[in-house]
Amino acid sequence: MTSSRVETSAARSWTAPRAVTWVAGGLAAAAVLVQMIFPFTAGGTFALTVASVLLLSAAALTHALATRGPSTALALLVVAGGGGLVAEAIGVSTGVPFGRYDYTGTLGWEVFGVPGLVPLAWVMMAWPALLVARLLVPGRRPVLRLLVAAWALTAWDVFLDPQMVDAGHWTWDDPHPALPGVEGIPLTNFAGWLVVSALICGVLDRLVPASAGRRVELRRDAVPVAVYLWTYGSSVLAHALFFGRPPVALVGSLVMGIVALPLAALVIRRTGRR
Repeated sequence: MTSSRVETSAARSWTAPRAVTWVAGGLAAAAVLVQMIFPFTAGGTFALTVASVLLLSAAALTHALATRGPSTALALLVVAGGGGLVAEAIGVSTGVPFGRYDYTGTLGWEVFGVPGLVPLAWVMMAWPALLVARLLVPGRRPVLRLLVAAWALTAWDVFLDPQMVDAGHWTWDDPHPALPGVEGIPLTNFAGWLVVSALICGVLDRLVPASAGRRVELRRDAVPVAVYLWTYGSSVLAHALFFGRPPVALVGSLVMGIVALPLAALVIRRTGRR
């Protein structure tokens, strides 16, 4: 029996009550409502930031539990949350791999110099990034799928980092050279994100069971797919109209659009066939 069949069999062996999936969708919907308030608070308050991260990370973990079982939810928490914490702790203390930066103490309690919300932020977007990559790169193309997943996760930070820096949550010692249009964020940050994202998504891709096909995955993974597309569209709109960063909106729309636009097209095609 091939490894893919073993993974598919493992995925099918777990059956959760449909209500659990609905809970994941409800958590994601609540996060969307919270994020809709951000533009009217100059980029978000501490309470809104906490609520957004907690709701979306809970949505990711609940969806992982509902669709693939407790072991997958645990793997997501340990690999994405734990891996993100380790990478950030090393980054804060050494400057590797993101460049030298410092948290300012505005995001609550910290672990090894890293706010507790930060590992949960890795969880909340690593899960959609992995599943989106599986939809766009089905079959036995692990290297290409890994590249898409790492890009999908890193592209999110093109929007996130300027917003958080402008809100005063962290600072960069030397933000040069920067990605054109994304001033104040060094290129080393995005290079580091690509490396860490590839490591996290690569491990998760090995551990998380695959399903029986693209159509099955799109239906089953509607919640994280919707989260990814919402993050793309809302981030472009917010930076263009509310956060005073139109260049970030433009650059982010191009960078994240490499993944989000083909994903949206796939969703439209599949939905239209029903």
